[in-house]
Amino acid sequence: MPEVHFRIRWPDQSETRCYSPSTTIMQFLTAGRSYPLNEFLTLSRQALEHGSERVRQKYGYGCGHAQLQIAEIERVAIRFAESPAACVSVVNFEI
Repeated sequence: MPEVHFRIRWPDQSETRCYSPSTTIMQFLTAGRSYPLNEFLTLSRQALEHGSERVRQKYGYGCGHAQLQIAEIERVAIRFAESPAACVSVVNFEI
């Protein structure tokens, strides 16, 4: 199960390189697409939890790095929570 890095662009045009323990992230998010902030938060959490569960099934324990990534995404997203038009773009995936 190859890990994947994915780059996202926040509403202020800053970018973050994120980590996923599994390629299943690409079943939840699409490169080149923008998502309303709340939708992005929901999808990224679901994707990273799914990837962590795949790690658990294979190795017997979940992926702590995926949980840290969820926390980091949510920490940055707070800055944009008051903006109803805030969107997050998925720039690309790096396998």
